[in-house]
Amino acid sequence: MAKVKTFFQCQSCGFSSPKWLGKCPDCGGWNTLVEEKSFSGQRQAASFASHGKVEPVPLQTVEGTSGKRTGTGISELDRVLGGGVVPGSVVLVGGDPGIGKSTLLLQACSGLSAAAGKLLYVSGEESPQQIKMRAERLSVKAEGIVLLSETGLEGILDAAAKLSPGAMVVDSIQTVYTQELISAPGSVGQVRECAAKLMLFAKRSGIPVFIVGHVTKEGTIAGPRVLEHIVDTVLYFEGDRGHSFRILRTIKNRFGSTNEIGIFEMSDSGLIEVDNPSELFLSERPKNVSGSSVVASIEGTRPLMVEIQALVSQTNFGMPRRTSIGVDFNRVNLLIAVLEKRAGLHLGGMDVFINVVGGLRIIEPAVDLGVIATIASSARDVPVDPRTFLFGEVGLSGEIRAVAQAEARLKEAAKIGFARAVIPAGNAEKWRGCNGLTITGVKDVDECLEAVLG
Repeated sequence: MAKVKTFFQCQSCGFSSPKWLGKCPDCGGWNTLVEEKSFSGQRQAASFASHGKVEPVPLQTVEGTSGKRTGTGISELDRVLGGGVVPGSVVLVGGDPGIGKSTLLLQACSGLSAAAGKLLYVSGEESPQQIKMRAERLSVKAEGIVLLSETGLEGILDAAAKLSPGAMVVDSIQTVYTQELISAPGSVGQVRECAAKLMLFAKRSGIPVFIVGHVTKEGTIAGPRVLEHIVDTVLYFEGDRGHSFRILRTIKNRFGSTNEIGIFEMSDSGLIEVDNPSELFLSERPKNVSGSSVVASIEGTRPLMVEIQALVSQTNFGMPRRTSIGVDFNRVNLLIAVLEKRAGLHLGGMDVFINVVGGLRIIEPAVDLGVIATIASSARDVPVDPRTFLFGEVGLSGEIRAVAQAEARLKEAAKIGFARAVIPAGNAEKWRGCNGLTITGVKDVDECLEAVLG
């Protein structure tokens, strides 16, 4: 006879405790432990036996799948996936409510059905009539898309086994439950168990599975952290509801590059791909205004020209404020210290605000040169030439270090119409005169500010 075991598990890190605790001793989160119930004994053993047995096979006899990717018909989605959908892969798509996750996957189903045949779209939140209304609004080709309104995992897997689709979408994992656990859908145990069984189904059948996941108010995918470890690819759909642009960012990808991004524009007819995001982000850039510069950044394999803005003003408080949006806050503080020590700028009594235009988040150090030039421009109230762009890493002693993929950055800038590049001297020696650009190599912060601000 099966026995029921009651325990408490942390929603953030998965820590288990026989009693409730106000603070998780593992991750330090408050009020994150929730009650879970699981079966032990014969019932739990039967659940593992139902998957069948798998025999070990020699590695040389395993057939590879590197050349068997299937395109979704959306080039930006294929980019972040690494070139298409891999058979048997599990892709987790997270994002805020209403950001466009279901819209993106429904549009992808239209393209996938042309190459992979029938697709199974499982919805635990919407009825087939609601999905039909969205498909008509998006002008999605309904041929080959099979809808299933179900929240029971056993029913979903049975329907998928009978239909044998080319791909399957589960929207969302927080609404799916398995009968082997008596806890409510969306709990830590249910999310972990359902995701593990969907992963096992995908690997055994070779059917790729897309899983939609809700996010918490902190911006992370709801449920245990192990959910992101189970799946092959984790995509975050980002954007501000006040703007029409959406960014699909790769956080984890076993079949391609990480930190890749895809850029879309939300319209009445669905998501539209943005082919040239650099021109988009620079379209409303002010001219001859201090505190603005353009940097050449690399996101995954794509070069992007991004505007960085800074506002430096006298503080009205005892402690000056430091605010950074789109660039790492600690990195900005480091660069401010370099400007004070190596360039002689007095920013100790100044508020410094940094913003990356367009809602982008840049993590590579190649934007350091643009950040210091923008801060100095605002502090001195001297504008940067609008046809000049920068890139380079700044060290603590004020030196400018060379960065990778300089040629791709220069070509992207020349294509848009920039005339001058201020870059590290180590890169300038190799790419001087590239694509008709006037290239100025700088070795330290003083040379950079002299070249940009005069």
